[in-house]
Amino acid sequence: MDWKIELVAIPVSDVDRAKSFYVDQCGFNADHDHQVNPDLRFVQLTPPGSACSIVLGTGVTEMAAGSQKGLQVVVADVAKAREQLVSKGVDASPVDVQPWGSFVYFADPDGNTWSLQQLPPRP
Repeated sequence: MDWKIELVAIPVSDVDRAKSFYVDQCGFNADHDHQVNPDLRFVQLTPPGSACSIVLGTGVTEMAAGSQKGLQVVVADVAKAREQLVSKGVDASPVDVQPWGSFVYFADPDGNTWSLQQLPPRP
């Protein structure tokens, strides 16, 4: 039986600011934005090509804003992905080359942290 991660909560303090960051600066797709009731707003966003989405909003997680650390996305070309982020105003680290891959790190406006990984060539 397959177990597939499909949704990860991202705790934020300002839903509209976070949505703008992920959609306008990171290029995520805006899938849903639904105000269920005054205490629950559900915003689902998906990185391009990903089978897993993120959810942010009001009433979707008890985590403190900015406490989601170390989310990782695999990309084909980390330098190109970094260029895309930087061109949209994201403060992304230089490329960090390791034997297990090349990485770029960034954070959203609340301090939730992400890494982009380009896998090393496989023999």
